[in-house]
Amino acid sequence: MKPRLLIVEDDPVLGSLIQDFFEREEWDSCLAQDGEMGLELFEEQSYDLILLDVMLPKKDGFTVCKKIRESSDVPIFFITARVLEEDELHGYSLGADDYITKPFSLPVLYAKATTLMKRLRGNESLRILKKGNIEIDLGTKQVVIAGEFCHLPKLQYEILLYLLENPNRILTRDQILIRFWGYDFEGNERVVDTHIKKLRKAIAGSDCKITTVHKAGYRMEVPV
Repeated sequence: MKPRLLIVEDDPVLGSLIQDFFEREEWDSCLAQDGEMGLELFEEQSYDLILLDVMLPKKDGFTVCKKIRESSDVPIFFITARVLEEDELHGYSLGADDYITKPFSLPVLYAKATTLMKRLRGNESLRILKKGNIEIDLGTKQVVIAGEFCHLPKLQYEILLYLLENPNRILTRDQILIRFWGYDFEGNERVVDTHIKKLRKAIAGSDCKITTVHKAGYRMEVPV
């Protein structure tokens, strides 16, 4: 599966240049030109990296970063011409992973992005995702529910992980379909329902629950 990139940049030329460069390197990408649109795209699907300008119309980058961090730990790079130390410290305090200062080299930006992705994936063997009484070892892909090992087929494992990484957030059928079956899938969207039904059965002994949100999608309810 291709990594996904969200670019939030109000300069259409720079935004398009970044998008074209990453897509040539086999990334999927979306481009937003203001903070509100960036948050809307973030809510529509998940991303592996977000490139976020600081100075944006409607909602600035700091506001967008703070909102994203309420529900996701996706890596965020700030793109900025502002180099004041207090701005950098403020961005890091909100959860930014790095700063890219304009003007910058696209190959250097790409190298920073891929290095971060490799580091995160390399650390997966040391990471345990725990939501409620569901634990997933991201290295071995072992799933433990209420103390009992649970074997899941690969696709159901990936969907469960996706839901748990977005706790208490509504994910639409289209989001799930595009994420796991791709944009060009020609089958019935009810295939999502089938897998959700199987997952509900698999996690029935947990304190997490997959609920259906009428005319919206699904939500993994996780105890606080």
